[in-house]
Amino acid sequence: MNVAIIKYNAGNIYSVVNALKRLGTDPVLTDDAATLRQADRVIFPGQGEAGGAMKYLRDHALDSVIRNLTQPVLGICVGQQLLCRHSDEGDTDCLGIFDAVVKRFCPTRHEDKVPAMGWNSLRDMKSPLFRGLNDNDFVYFVHSYYVPLCRHTAATTEHIVEYSAAMHRDNFYATQFHPEKSGTVGERIIKNFLEL
Repeated sequence: MNVAIIKYNAGNIYSVVNALKRLGTDPVLTDDAATLRQADRVIFPGQGEAGGAMKYLRDHALDSVIRNLTQPVLGICVGQQLLCRHSDEGDTDCLGIFDAVVKRFCPTRHEDKVPAMGWNSLRDMKSPLFRGLNDNDFVYFVHSYYVPLCRHTAATTEHIVEYSAAMHRDNFYATQFHPEKSGTVGERIIKNFLEL
């Protein structure tokens, strides 16, 4: 299977590469439009800042390429946020696949920590990404911004507020958590994506 990882100015790329290699896939890291269009699966990972990431995508004409991909696409962490319509981080217009606005966590109690960092459980899973998993399986999160619940929500979790742990619309799938850092549960999610 031909798997492409979108190359842009985001961190955490190589943990995704290594997770795919553990599953017997040798992905290509690329910002080449033709390579992305021809891939069987595309992964849009990232840790970073929304404004800078969108600038890179626009400067390299990757924004229109991503919007028009027809094969299964998986956004991870900032990748999920950039697939939304807008992010409050840097007041950034994003790709608009998901009709949602990314918000910053607002602590309401002393014990509320930002960023949300660590293991948290998944609930209300409604996507083929989660085949074979159970409600309350744990995955790994690290983020200061989140996507509120919306019609594209495919799984929920809670940190300060309940929010979208995963999203799905047509051929676009996304997780706020890092499946590549989520042990056997995350490995199953990546495997399910490759088998869509």
